[in-house]
Amino acid sequence: ILYAAMRVLRERPPHPPLTFLWTVQEELGLYGARFVDVKLLGRPKLAFNFDGGPAGRVTIGATGGYRMDIRITGLASHAGVAPEKGVSAITIAGCAIAELHRAGWLGRVEKGNRFGTSNIGVIHAGEATNVVTPEAQLRAEARSHDPRFRAQIVRAIERAFHKAAKEVCSSEGQCGRVAIDGRLDYEAFRLSSDDPSLAAAESVLRRLGLAPVRNISNGGLDANWMTAHGIPTVTLGCGQENMHTTAERLHLGEFEQACRVAWELAVAEG
Repeated sequence: ILYAAMRVLRERPPHPPLTFLWTVQEELGLYGARFVDVKLLGRPKLAFNFDGGPAGRVTIGATGGYRMDIRITGLASHAGVAPEKGVSAITIAGCAIAELHRAGWLGRVEKGNRFGTSNIGVIHAGEATNVVTPEAQLRAEARSHDPRFRAQIVRAIERAFHKAAKEVCSSEGQCGRVAIDGRLDYEAFRLSSDDPSLAAAESVLRRLGLAPVRNISNGGLDANWMTAHGIPTVTLGCGQENMHTTAERLHLGEFEQACRVAWELAVAEG
């Protein structure tokens, strides 16, 4: 996008009205796209987003994501002198996570013909080995293209933690407690096959000798929120590979192709 913008400014070719948008904190929760002031964008007729993958990838839909902050409250006790008088928040978390794993509600979730994913991604708990841990904080997520199935995954996670809290108790009968705050991060979407942005993107790709490959993403995109704002948005690849791993890299050839795609889209006739 920056390449296309700079080249437009430098060469000043004929072009349709253009709006360039750089969003922030996409990885943390699509915050830039979520809270953008749409009125500043000028009612674009076409919209294109760039994300990972090869330049010929055309993503026309993406999953919806729900995130949870889970707080477990136990009871502190000396782990050597009187561990039975404590309620371990870590034990509660472990029991809940193990139950979710056994029941098939963690990781890749498939129930009949319904599909989704879930993950416990963050755990903070404990400061010393000689203390029965009184508190744990976890962050979890559930995703699915089907909002109803995503809600089922969320309910399964909530049930597992509340059940575990009731089952882990001190010798004096005090059990743990769980509080869960959840929020929809982004809703799923899918563009129609006759969407004008899709037609424009595939036309440019073919003109550059690339074969468009339509894709549905299991990750959230800025396009989720842009589409929700009433601006249907196609997402194109710009060369990233193996995202979120230690093997993440940029394929320079695909990146250069993506730059050419962005340029052609910017100067295409309306």
